[in-house]
Amino acid sequence: MSSSLNRRQLLSAATWVAAAAVAGGGLGAGVAHAAPSAYTPDWDSVDRHPAAPEWFQDAKFGIYFHWGVFSVPAFGNEWYPRTMYQAGDSVHQHHIETYGRPSAWPYHNFIDGARDLAGNFVKFAPKLKSAGGNFDPDEWAQLFVDAGARFAGPVAEHHDGFSMWDSQVNEWNSVNKGPGLDLLKLFATAIRAKGLKLLVAMHHAYNFTGFYEFAPAQTDPSLKKLYGQLGQAAENQLWFDKLKEVVDRARPDILWQDFNLVAVDEQQRLNFLAYYYNQADSWGREVVATYKDGMNGKGEVFDYERGGPADLTTPYWLTDDSISSSSWCYTQGIGYYTFQQMLHSFIDRVSKNGNMLLNIAPTADGTIPQAQKDILLGIGDHLKRFGESLYATRAWTAYGEGPTKMGGGSFTTPHAGTPQDIRFTRNKAGTVLYATVLGWPGSSLTIKTLGSERINLASLSSVKLLGTTAGTYIDLPAPTQNSSGLTVTLPSAAPYSAGAYVLKLTFSGTIPGLRPLAGAIAFTDVNYTGTAGVFTVGDHTAGDLAASGLGARTLSSLRPAPGYQVIGYSGDDFTGTSWTFTAENPDLRNTGNNDQITSLKVRFDPATHFRITNATNGLALDSGGDVASGSPLKQWTWDGSSNLQWRAEAVADGYYRLVNRTNGMVADGWGATADGSPARQAPWNGGTDQQWTIAPRGGDRYSIHNRTTGLVLDGGGNVASGSLTKQWTYGSSANLLWTLTAL
Repeated sequence: MSSSLNRRQLLSAATWVAAAAVAGGGLGAGVAHAAPSAYTPDWDSVDRHPAAPEWFQDAKFGIYFHWGVFSVPAFGNEWYPRTMYQAGDSVHQHHIETYGRPSAWPYHNFIDGARDLAGNFVKFAPKLKSAGGNFDPDEWAQLFVDAGARFAGPVAEHHDGFSMWDSQVNEWNSVNKGPGLDLLKLFATAIRAKGLKLLVAMHHAYNFTGFYEFAPAQTDPSLKKLYGQLGQAAENQLWFDKLKEVVDRARPDILWQDFNLVAVDEQQRLNFLAYYYNQADSWGREVVATYKDGMNGKGEVFDYERGGPADLTTPYWLTDDSISSSSWCYTQGIGYYTFQQMLHSFIDRVSKNGNMLLNIAPTADGTIPQAQKDILLGIGDHLKRFGESLYATRAWTAYGEGPTKMGGGSFTTPHAGTPQDIRFTRNKAGTVLYATVLGWPGSSLTIKTLGSERINLASLSSVKLLGTTAGTYIDLPAPTQNSSGLTVTLPSAAPYSAGAYVLKLTFSGTIPGLRPLAGAIAFTDVNYTGTAGVFTVGDHTAGDLAASGLGARTLSSLRPAPGYQVIGYSGDDFTGTSWTFTAENPDLRNTGNNDQITSLKVRFDPATHFRITNATNGLALDSGGDVASGSPLKQWTWDGSSNLQWRAEAVADGYYRLVNRTNGMVADGWGATADGSPARQAPWNGGTDQQWTIAPRGGDRYSIHNRTTGLVLDGGGNVASGSLTKQWTYGSSANLLWTLTAL
């Protein structure tokens, strides 16, 4: 784990490729493949491991902690062992001023113990409370229970190469050196005694693949091991051997790994996966292995660091986030996110088909600061009272609504929501829909997603507000539905104080199918019932259908959003007989292809004209009329003019041309490479300047990327009608997002 700045600089491109690979598809619990009787170290075998067992999807919330030798200096962040050697870094200067030059006062002095320049003896040597110290793993475990976590565990080795167990392959461990305690064993015992699943986090792939690049070359063989300087073959073997020890000694339910696995020998990665899965089978347990890069992503769970997707995403995923905004380990002056930021981002992630693993930062002596406890206990209070809306739930076909957009990838700051923000979950039976409101909305709440044009609520039998204690409810008057949404009458004032409020909508049967705003929703049963899968614009193979919870040859009814087109294929990879749908179909038997679709493509209907509206300013993309080739694109207040209407016509390889209804010209990037360059228009010539990808960014929002420049269309903020449409490097700003509304 790292500070965001360092990780942004150092994450390999493979990480982002992996993130993109899991960011499409639909919704569902996922179809578990039958596990082989014995795993062999090859991708075909380990890819058949069920990635996210039911207990993991039920658990939702876990806690881990960055605590180790790097906690002793309590300065900078957990990358202190790296940056203390990096000339020009503030940590390097601090080290010189506090301890001396790193060449004379090296990192391993924090392990062995030495005096700083002021004469203070410093060493990672926490003492148990039973021995007169401040460290009590049982108290930690009880805190995790009180916080509502269902799994927890330590960082057993960070990038620094110090093992927190009685390692036989690494003498730099917490029994031989430092505290003289088998910390992994102490934590495993305490956590399991509280009935929690055990997570063990390993970050050692980066130890020998770049972490100590500024440290001097060592001559002592033992120090070579600590500083990752043994040589490629030995380091790759040691990477595997450490994992094998952790598996054998701790038997973790979740083995979490940090980035740069892609730099580890592929065969050793496969050796680890096969060994872990085979051992788990011998224990009779379903286990989870996570990754950020270096895995195929079929038998393992992808982890977003400090973030999550902008929309519903399958397969089931995980995020690791920290209670601190400034460091993953304890430092003097450490800053914290607010309780509401942590709670609301957690609820958002669950609504999008994920779990949250939250990091805390104890002090070197084993004390958990009260400010961190307060945030954990606040989350625990919410889960104790309203846990039925989160534990053992599943994501619905829409994650929520409201002005606060969260996620969008790794390194996206957690946000507190507003009383206008709602997040949905459902029970596993699909008969109860929970709508969590991220603040008290007042005496009336309109849920726009549940408008009459999108969902038939005839089977809605009751709407209740979850009470202040678990299992209690406040009855509410019968709600009213119209095209604007479902309006619920609430008490005139909040009946109790809470970080979020939950409505429970109970149906006499399964929750009715929702008409999508974008993309398409497919169902396993006729009349839009059964398991639902949400499919964004793009291509979806048989594997994608399985990940959505549907599986190949199970589609019985289909709802494309207005203006969208679904092409279904009888064979995988878009082969065989095809069927094209541009309207809802409640029974695919009527088209002769019931249970025949094995792969599908979701496209914009080339016959439909769209209004392309900027998410920030609400202005529509404007050609300006019958203008000359090369004229800039503008934005205009929507008035129904054909100047503001566009077709999105597929050309090839997932690219579109955007054709204006008035002049027939297409949007053109014009070869621009600089941020702020205007987007233009010209007659179609087939060039890549005129080709765009339209990438889903959550809900009905898209970013529109030029094939030549890689820049995206930019509204420029809250600008006046008539302002230019520009191009910009894609980022987190809503200025770069657009909706496409069928006309």
